[in-house]
Amino acid sequence: MNFFSNDFSIRAYVDGVRNRQFSVSEAVEAFLSRISSLNPDINAFLDTYEADSLKEAEAFDRGESNPSLPLAGVPVAIKDNMLMRGKRTTAASRILEKYTASYDATVVSKLKNAGALIVGKTNLDEFAMGSSSETSAFGPVKNPLDTSRVPGGSSGGSAAAVAANMVLGSLGSDTGGSIRQPASFCGVVGLKPTYGSVSRYGLMALASSLDQIGPFGKTVEDVAVLFDVIAGKDPLDATSVDRSWATSLSLGRPFERKPVIGIPRDFFAQGIDEMVARSVEGAIDSFGRDGFEVKEIQLPHASYAVSCYYIILPAECSSNLARYDGIRYARLDDAVSVDSSLRDAYLDQRHAGFGDEPKRRMLLGAFVLSSGYYDAYYAKAQKVRRLIFNDFQNVFDASKGGVDAIVAPVTPTPAFSLGEKINDPLAMYLSDIFTIPVNLAGLPSLSLPVKRSWDSGELPIGFQIIGNHFSEESILSLGHYYQTYLSD
Repeated sequence: MNFFSNDFSIRAYVDGVRNRQFSVSEAVEAFLSRISSLNPDINAFLDTYEADSLKEAEAFDRGESNPSLPLAGVPVAIKDNMLMRGKRTTAASRILEKYTASYDATVVSKLKNAGALIVGKTNLDEFAMGSSSETSAFGPVKNPLDTSRVPGGSSGGSAAAVAANMVLGSLGSDTGGSIRQPASFCGVVGLKPTYGSVSRYGLMALASSLDQIGPFGKTVEDVAVLFDVIAGKDPLDATSVDRSWATSLSLGRPFERKPVIGIPRDFFAQGIDEMVARSVEGAIDSFGRDGFEVKEIQLPHASYAVSCYYIILPAECSSNLARYDGIRYARLDDAVSVDSSLRDAYLDQRHAGFGDEPKRRMLLGAFVLSSGYYDAYYAKAQKVRRLIFNDFQNVFDASKGGVDAIVAPVTPTPAFSLGEKINDPLAMYLSDIFTIPVNLAGLPSLSLPVKRSWDSGELPIGFQIIGNHFSEESILSLGHYYQTYLSD
């Protein structure tokens, strides 16, 4: 059995387990061996759980787990900003290097209950702050398709792990594009769900009004299966909604009518790489040739999204990260003198524990929330956020001849070189110019590659399908249709 073929999916794995084509132990050993072989170069994983995974696999083979579970014995990974009981959870930061979680995040519990085997935690930008996975305190993640380039961020480790066939699926978090951008750079599929579709309980908060957990997979179908498992109401997260999904069951059904697709032409303006524009235009043309109605739309306030985001996000992260003082969650003993006052201990440990990017954003957040600047910056940014939200609602409004989905680029460029933008924060922030508006509006968006496979030396390019609130089934169905019938 070739577990590492790009065509070997979660569906194929589960069918193989149920039909006894291979044992779970055999498969898990193979995936762990691949991680051990590739990770020293790619650095996608911060921790792996070999003993636990093999023990669970053996139990599965003894018949102690239900083979009808949707993720029966499937090896998956989670981003290291999600809690897993008894396991280290660092958010790729020195300040949490010694922190061990005391409970499972809701998504972790749901994966376990669905039969998944969580084989490890993946690397990320420190506290999910970044667009390249280079700000990790434990070294950068490399793109498995070209190790001289970044995998995207902040969920770069989760995307790279799937792209390198280290696991069949993974979870990341998306605050401003942190699932979709790595998916595009690594040539895999990633879903940023509607805000509230998936519980955030047990996710280390970056910006609480923007964060959302979502899945990575090789195919749209794999992503749909993972989404169905993790989605739904959670009494431990008041922002989660009381809905149930069966998106994977709807894939492949004929459309009652083909969706109307909107194209925001402003996204193709100056600044986008020619190859990216041409590739996404090719995907759009494929829909048009297949009989989908494609029409131009206007999102007049989207151009303010990056400025708005980099006021709201730092404000929220400065508050959320205040809890990490190096004392309550972990202790950096070597950073503190025995003669230090409590104030000095906090200052010393936070200075030594946080990297440059968290410090930059916390300082900016404290500034925009300070007396005399709150109204000028934070309050105004929230008003602009509402205008961006309204733009999307107008575009989706059926009474105004609205569209069913929006197709747009994910990123202005393909994966850039390691070190290319790390010392230029503005250039790095602009990597998310096409993804940020979706988070500000709380919408779902699916990133998928424009092609099924990539020639040697060719960099992956993705496009995103954006839907109205809680339209995951629609955008996944449209993405699955593209992958099945329209992708080269």
